[in-house]
This record gives sequence, C-alpha cells and structure tokens, in this order.
Amino acid sequence: MTTPRRQKIEAMLADDPDDVFLRYSLALELENEGEWEAGIDILETLARGTPPYVPAFQMAAQHLVKHERPDEARACLREGIEAARGQGLSHAAAEMAELLMSLGAGGEG
Repeated sequence: MTTPRRQKIEAMLADDPDDVFLRYSLALELENEGEWEAGIDILETLARGTPPYVPAFQMAAQHLVKHERPDEARACLREGIEAARGQGLSHAAAEMAELLMSLGAGGEG
C-alpha cells in the first residue's frame, strides 16, 4: 500500500526528478513499505551519481544487512568509505568503517 508520505515524495519528484534528497527519501519510504529491493536500487543509483551521494552507501548497506546480504553490504561500505574520504566527509567515512568492522571481514555478518 502506498503511503501518503510516498505519494507526496513522488509528486515532488515529478516536479524535480533530479532532487537527490527526494530520491533518497523515496528509497527509505520504499524500504518502510516492504519494497526494499526497489529502495536499494535507488540508493545504489545515488551512490554511483556524480558526485556520489555518500549517505546512500550507508543506508544501502544497512538495508542489505537487514535482508541478510552481508557480503554486498561490505562491498557497498568499502565503496562508500572511499567516496566519503574523496569528498572530505571523514565523519561519514568513520561511521561506515564502524559498521564494516561490526560485520567482520568474511561471511559471518
């Protein structure tokens, strides 16, 4: 079921389809509605944008962990740490590094 919040986000996106924050918000709303794969797709697109949208890496990784895909989450976090450092976002890089450490190096996440 589409929530009123999602409808508002989609209406705003119709006016401004390139708004990164609205696209990020839609991804979160999709996760809340159980459409997590569609949400992750949006987050991955944002992460690969120019410039990469750094918050998308961590959120995608959190969703991947939640849905028992820790190896993909680790890869996402490694890319996100690199992107964050490249943009001078040391706090975001540190948060992602902490999450990556919590998942361990291998498949035991």
